Amino acid sequence: MAFLFSLIVLAFAYAICRFLLMLIPPNVPSIDVDASDVLDDGNQTPDNSFIYIPPRGRTPQSETKVQCYEPATMKYLGYFPALSRAEVEERVAQARKAQKVWAKSSFKQRRQFLRILLKYIIEHQELICEISSRDTGKTMVDGSLGEIMTTCEKITWLLSEGEKWLKPEYRSSGRSMIHKKAKVEFHPLGVVGAIVSWNYPFHNIFNPMLAAVFSGNGIVIKVSENASWSGCFYFRIIQAALAAVGAPENLVDVITGFAETGEALVSSVDKIIFVGSPGVGRMIMRNASKTLTPVTLELGGKDAFIVCDDVDVPHVAQIAVRAALQSSGQNCAGAERFYVHRDIYALFVSQVAKIVKSVSAGPPLAGKYDMGALCLLEHSEKLQNLVNDALDKGAEILARGSFGHLSEGAVDQYFPPTVIVNVNHTMKLMQEEIILWVS
Repeated sequence: MAFLFSLIVLAFAYAICRFLLMLIPPNVPSIDVDASDVLDDGNQTPDNSFIYIPPRGRTPQSETKVQCYEPATMKYLGYFPALSRAEVEERVAQARKAQKVWAKSSFKQRRQFLRILLKYIIEHQELICEISSRDTGKTMVDGSLGEIMTTCEKITWLLSEGEKWLKPEYRSSGRSMIHKKAKVEFHPLGVVGAIVSWNYPFHNIFNPMLAAVFSGNGIVIKVSENASWSGCFYFRIIQAALAAVGAPENLVDVITGFAETGEALVSSVDKIIFVGSPGVGRMIMRNASKTLTPVTLELGGKDAFIVCDDVDVPHVAQIAVRAALQSSGQNCAGAERFYVHRDIYALFVSQVAKIVKSVSAGPPLAGKYDMGALCLLEHSEKLQNLVNDALDKGAEILARGSFGHLSEGAVDQYFPPTVIVNVNHTMKLMQEEIILWVS
């Protein structure tokens, strides 16, 4: 009895010690990431501050440079190489060598990598949001919500839950195999490829990278040609964090280019992740099927916002406007069409119209506008075509927001927040995704 009591006391003491150790924050080193060449300090020379006039239409495959500019001001940011098939295959081969080493890493080492990233993100969130704003036109608030908050939440989840979900799972072996034990083990795939979109460049790079690296994989990420400037800076953060935990070089890589670059990645990796349009998603699935490469697709849609008759209308109207105008409407989970109960329809529409009329769009880093710019050059023209089609079929514009001071070369990068009523499902506005993904 005394022996059993001693065991209980020891177990209790052990549990208390474990709990106290959990309260001690781990030693997380800081990392230095050079941002001197991406900060707009107002001292740019004429050579690197000119207004860029991009060509209309699709970029030809023969183009060897990905040109980058600020959508909100059309200031030129620089260029990155459009990698060829051979160059992509070489990058994947380097990642494959590094992954063989990283696959043997401990979860302790992987968690430290995540903690270093989390610390840097929290301490440098303004810098991260500013770079996203310059490259995509979103406001700092949109950057904080869509880039920082979502990425930090995913890191936190992986820190607390990641190892648990990668442990072996024991299963019933059935009566005929009762003398056996059955379990499912999870092993790294190898090198994951990710082709990500432009609307949230920081989050869209980190989202697949975090899961891939934590589960022992390498990853090569093809960033959008519309957000390569920010993507290549964010890559520096990842490189610094990996170096801080002693990870092998080339475990994570970011590549730039156009369709040819993405096609080469699909045929070179062990799994492909794609975020973008249904049309491009079908092409990727078709190409991946030739090598039976597993595919994960996050494609566009036409999100509906349904308003029932028992809601707090003024409160929900605020949420509805944020849902529609987050990141200038360039949000894959944003509300695009609203279905409102007839008993509250008039009140809801009037509340939304009132809010939208107060919304102003302008250069996001000016710090005084509610909405920023559109990322893609031809987006405003396509939006206007959707609106014109709806008006021709009987719809009405009920309310519109306003523009702030826009530079002459960037006028086409903005579209006023607009409330349209009397719509039906024959209109393209109710069928086609407004974000108009281009990959």
